[in-house]
Amino acid sequence: VIPTFTNIFRYARAASALLALILALVGCAQAPAPRSTPGPQLAATTSEARMTQVTPVASAIATTLATEPAAPPTALPSPAPTATPSAIPEPTATVTPSATPSPTQTRAPTSTPSPTPTLGPTPDGDTRALRVPVLMYHYIDLLYALAQGRALPEKPVILTFDDGYRDNYENAFPALREAGVAGTFFIITDFVTEERPEYMSWPQIQEMAAAGQQFGSHSRNHPNLAGQPVDYLVWQALGSKEAIEVKLGQTPRWVAYPSGKYDAQAIAVFKSAGFWGGLTTQQGVEHTLDDIFELKRVRVRGSHSAADLAQLLALDW
Repeated sequence: VIPTFTNIFRYARAASALLALILALVGCAQAPAPRSTPGPQLAATTSEARMTQVTPVASAIATTLATEPAAPPTALPSPAPTATPSAIPEPTATVTPSATPSPTQTRAPTSTPSPTPTLGPTPDGDTRALRVPVLMYHYIDLLYALAQGRALPEKPVILTFDDGYRDNYENAFPALREAGVAGTFFIITDFVTEERPEYMSWPQIQEMAAAGQQFGSHSRNHPNLAGQPVDYLVWQALGSKEAIEVKLGQTPRWVAYPSGKYDAQAIAVFKSAGFWGGLTTQQGVEHTLDDIFELKRVRVRGSHSAADLAQLLALDW
C-alpha cells in the first residue's frame, strides 16, 4: 500500500507541475485576464483522500485551459464625450437709422433789399443856408455849395421839369441847347417804356442826355408815395433808378416826389437807394443841408411871362 500511495503522490506532483507549466505558457501566449484558478489550489492539497480526487479534476481543467482560448478582456466603454452645445449667438440687431426729419422750412419774410447808397460830398461841418431859386442850374452844384461851401454863380437858378412830357423835347430842349444851359428832367420811367404818346420816348431822352441834359426820377408810375409799404417804395425807387441807368448810362441822384406827396419812410427808402436829395412842391428858395430831401421850388406856370418870372425871382421868400 505504501509504494502505491507514494507513486500516486508522485504522479500528482508531476501533474501539478505540468499544470503550472501549461498555465504559465498559456498566460504568456494569450495574456488572459487574471482569474481565480482552482487547479493549483487543489493540487497543493496534501490530504490523501483529496489527492485521489484531484487527478481527474486537474486533468479536466488542464484540458479545458489548453483547448479554450482565453476570453479577451472586456474593454470598458469609454464614456462618449458629451458635446456641450455652443450657445447660438443671437443675431445682432442691425439698428436701422431713423430718417432724420427734415426741418420744416419757415418761410423767411422777404427782406427789403437795401442798396448800398453812393455817398454824396462829405459835409465840412459848417451850417449854411443858400437862397437859390430852383429854376435853373445843376443840383450837384447846389449840394456841394451846401455841404462844402463851393462857390456858386452870382445869381444861381436851377431849372427843373417834371413828368417828362413830350413838349420838354420839342420846346424846352431846343431853347436850352441854344442858350447853352442844362436843365434837370424828372421822368416817369414806366410811362416812357410804355411809349405813351404824350410823354417823351427813350430815343428822345437819350438824345437830350447826350447833349448834356440831366435826368432824375419821378417814380415809375406817378403814385402817391405817402403811406406806402416799404416793398412798394423800393420797387418805385430802384425801378426808376435802374431804368435810367440802363437807358442813359447815368445814375440819377435826385427824385421829385409825384404831386409833391411823400413821407419820412419814402425819404428813407430813396436815400437808401442811393439818391442824394429830393424835391417837393413847397414854395421857397432857401435851402439847408438838413432839408436836402425836401428842397423847395418856385412854380413857373405856362401862362407866366418874362416879367412874371422876374417878379417871382425878386420875391423875398
